[in-house]
Amino acid sequence: MTAASLPPVAPEVTATLVEDLSPRLRKRLDAAVTKLGSRPTHRDGETVTIAVDDDTELRLHAPGGVVATVDAITCGCLLAPACVHRAAAACAAPCAAPAADPAPEPEPAAESTRDAAPDPAAQPAAPAVPDPTPPLNSTPSPGDTTPPTAPAPATTAPAPALDEATPAQREAAAALWSAGAAVLEAGVAGAGAVAQAALLRAAHTARLRHLPRGASAALSVVTLLRAARAGDPSYRTADLVTALAELLGTAHRVGTASGAELAAVRGRARRPYSPDGSLRLYGLFSEPVVTDSGHGGARTWVVTADGRLCTVGDVAPGGVGRALGVADRTVRLGDTALTHRELGRAGLAVSGATVSPDGRLGAGKGVKAVTARGAAWTEPPLAALWETPPAEQAARALRSVSRYAEPEGGGSDLLFLDVELLGVVGESGGTCLLARCDGGVPVRLAVADDDPALAHRDNLMLLATAPGTRLRIIGRLVPAPQPRLTLLACSHPTGESTVDLGFDRLSRADLPDPVAPVHSAPDRPGGPGAESPLHLLERRVEQTVPAGRAALGMVGDVTAEARRLRRAGLPTAAGLLTTLRASAARRERDLFGRLLPADTDGFAAHWLAAARYTAAVVESLCAAAWEPGPAALTHGPTEATVPRPAGSHR
Repeated sequence: MTAASLPPVAPEVTATLVEDLSPRLRKRLDAAVTKLGSRPTHRDGETVTIAVDDDTELRLHAPGGVVATVDAITCGCLLAPACVHRAAAACAAPCAAPAADPAPEPEPAAESTRDAAPDPAAQPAAPAVPDPTPPLNSTPSPGDTTPPTAPAPATTAPAPALDEATPAQREAAAALWSAGAAVLEAGVAGAGAVAQAALLRAAHTARLRHLPRGASAALSVVTLLRAARAGDPSYRTADLVTALAELLGTAHRVGTASGAELAAVRGRARRPYSPDGSLRLYGLFSEPVVTDSGHGGARTWVVTADGRLCTVGDVAPGGVGRALGVADRTVRLGDTALTHRELGRAGLAVSGATVSPDGRLGAGKGVKAVTARGAAWTEPPLAALWETPPAEQAARALRSVSRYAEPEGGGSDLLFLDVELLGVVGESGGTCLLARCDGGVPVRLAVADDDPALAHRDNLMLLATAPGTRLRIIGRLVPAPQPRLTLLACSHPTGESTVDLGFDRLSRADLPDPVAPVHSAPDRPGGPGAESPLHLLERRVEQTVPAGRAALGMVGDVTAEARRLRRAGLPTAAGLLTTLRASAARRERDLFGRLLPADTDGFAAHWLAAARYTAAVVESLCAAAWEPGPAALTHGPTEATVPRPAGSHR
């Protein structure tokens, strides 16, 4: 049995089943999940049956494709329904995406009026901890391991009720913070099914209280924890670092934000679409979409006559198999008969169009679309995409691809470059394709998705055998100290068409004979971040996630690392490293010498500050690396020039 063979289970169902277990059975839950994973399954319509043993069957009933109630999971063992099997099955299954419009919980009458004063006794979104995003040009004292004074609570300056979080929302945010901090304390190794159930319960409560952004972050953490514990080869610790920081940062800001910032922190449960009249669309390319939650499909990028980027998508549960199948299905937009592959090279004339803030085209009943002529990448309006200098494109994309960018902030993370292929370059995680874009900036082109069923990796390795080839490419920016993209599409090496690198497969006959030698990896990578010792702080941030706070607490003296950071002009990084390690190691004792509980909240705040800081510095180094000329290759930004993460507080 694999997670993909089970139907998605609603978060509140999993949380309820785990909470109903006795303490004895909770201790056995992780082992039960592992054991259940080796058992055979059988699907019959909307019901999936798991053979627990030769005499016992476990059934998951999923009308509409989702297990939505506790009673939909039944077990035939003698201890049912109080057995561990039902909870184990729910924990082994994927998390279902929450409904778009949850029914709100009833609020006290006083909260429904605009002039109602906030309850000063209400639980805040997070404990009194330091602002998790310190001033990037500050210099904390190396020996100071006590969190600074927390920012004043939102209740000190009452605002209209509609402009601040309600007590119920602050309580829900506090639950998100506590669940996230507990994962950080235990690490992946200790964050089993019980810890995940706490996250799912917090996510469900946050959704009911109209905090969809925090709920989504909690579900992402659960999905990544399960991937890490299952040994999924696609799992990356950096992804879990980002998800945890997003969860903790969002929870922290609920109690302090107001106005437009609070609206961004709350997020949206449903993507809004606004009318956009008639549009003339020109196909650009199509890419497969495969998510950690088991969804798959395709996204086709199109360009309007005035140069705006929009997308037409079809994503649903099904994974990589569905992604490959959707590429040849008809696009869900009006009456067109074009498939996603065809739309990527053709055009559409659309009337009654609706568009979301992030450029997604709606497919409502009022939308009409007919096939029209497309345009080559060298013809208007598509050709204009390649006319913007790479540095300007990178700056624009960085605002969109930032790890902690506000949702629906607009903009695209795509770059459009003319490059010359140089050959393969070795890295710690494998190999990538080295290219030089017009302007002389070297760019590393990486695989967009490692799944062997997709064509990304095979195409990239084939292109690496043809150094000297000039191509027009489309890639997604990766924030890194050196210019880096994941390669999505390119002009055909013969110049006759375009290639969707996730769907189309190149052959050796498509490539010209090499006109230049294959380049090996440079001894020292170039770029403004090449000499930066920021990795000394980054690795401590990442080290916490797999093994928890205790592992970082056992790290020895970090004075030498902090000194190196200061010499490189990163005093804030040095202070964060020192305080993070000290917070991890600190354990107080009572009068009898017994260890007191660790300061989980204080450590989470220090870790969050370090995670947000390193992300901001990496993004600043990334922006500088795309600047042409010798200055960009030898000088990196100082802390005073590093932009603060969006929505952060001083």
